[in-house]
Amino acid sequence: YTCLRHDSKGKKKSRMMKKIQICLCFFFVSGILYEISLLSGCIFSCIPLSKHFLTPEQILSLGKSIFFLETTDRLEPPPLVSCSVESAARIYPDRPVILFMKGLNNETALDSNSSYTAFSLLSSMNNVFIFPLQMETLFKNTPLLQWYKEVNPEQEKNWVHISSDASRLALIWKYGGIYMDTDVISIRPIPEASFLAAQKSQFSSNGIFGFPSYNKFVWDCMDNFVLKYNGKIWGNQGPFLMTRMLKAICNLTDFVGLEDHSCQNISFLNPQRFYPIPYPAWKKYYEVWNKNPDFNHSYALHLWNFMNRNQKAVVAGSNTLAEKLYKTYCPTTYRDLIQGATTQTLRSRESVL
Repeated sequence: YTCLRHDSKGKKKSRMMKKIQICLCFFFVSGILYEISLLSGCIFSCIPLSKHFLTPEQILSLGKSIFFLETTDRLEPPPLVSCSVESAARIYPDRPVILFMKGLNNETALDSNSSYTAFSLLSSMNNVFIFPLQMETLFKNTPLLQWYKEVNPEQEKNWVHISSDASRLALIWKYGGIYMDTDVISIRPIPEASFLAAQKSQFSSNGIFGFPSYNKFVWDCMDNFVLKYNGKIWGNQGPFLMTRMLKAICNLTDFVGLEDHSCQNISFLNPQRFYPIPYPAWKKYYEVWNKNPDFNHSYALHLWNFMNRNQKAVVAGSNTLAEKLYKTYCPTTYRDLIQGATTQTLRSRESVL
């Protein structure tokens, strides 16, 4: 009888310990879920330290990221890239802003203490994340993987652009959100969830677009990317791809005024939304205007850096339109990378004298 009593007490104690363990596990999981739920609310402004404890998959699983890509091997983002990322971080403070860089790897230690000024600047922002771009991993479970395994980058003269065109499609299909080129300055939030940006009437850009994850149109674009692949034609996998896929499902017409078009639950946004200054006039961004445009009908501005072969840059005190955009939408970049560079140059000259 005594043995039975002890055995009964042992079972009760065991059940009690299991209940305690279950409760502790529940609170632990609840804590993690609460942390992630905060990440989609006031997140980064409320819990700035949380970014250091979250994995890339946790960030990406939120599904509302703003994506930027660097498909060269450079590790120091130039001022325009920094301005693009900073402006997006300011316009979308409660969304993760992610810069994927091909030159990074898991062993590369670059953070807010980095010797690279732009890295330090961007890493210090609560909602900015900088991750390695691992294409083969990114292309898994998409039509792009087999193409990637078979293509020879060394034989592709447009590989930097082609790999970027492929990567942006895979990112948006897998995780959803908005993709932006690194020469796009955000000036107000984009209200659409599924959209393409018209560069002109009946022609779509792929420099900025957004869709929820697992969107059929994006999957079809990846299919067509592989089916119609031709690396010799610049843009064949980029804006020409988006245009031919949109034309396949929509009867495109010319824009009249400031209206946007809509088809198959896709908003085809007016050229004024992102391209109020068209590419033949791209130099106007680096000129002094008598009266600056207000861009009241734009969500972001594409500065056409691909056209900028003479490497026109923003110079402190130049009073150009681009300088004013930097001051307004990426003030930290302007202070550290534009004014800071000018000050450093002056000091260098003084030391020589």
